[in-house]
Amino acid sequence: MIREEMKIGRKGQVVIPKMFRKAMSIVPGSKVIFELREEGILIIKPTLKTEKVFEKIAKAKAGKTVEYLHPHEAYEGELEERFEETRR
Repeated sequence: MIREEMKIGRKGQVVIPKMFRKAMSIVPGSKVIFELREEGILIIKPTLKTEKVFEKIAKAKAGKTVEYLHPHEAYEGELEERFEETRR
């Protein structure tokens, strides 16, 4: 377990130490959850919701052509490629 003691500023703010931010991929604009427990406060990085990820992808690709791959066909193609590689 890694622990680090930090000082609370005049406005009640605490800086998350760099090693923790780096380990958890917390960057400016990231959200965290504060959870009050008997033993103290737990800070949690929320997990990404799949629908939010797809919304971001859709917005980034807006107006661009997106190729649809049928999941079974894509999987079969991957299996065929792997099989061919083993035969070489």
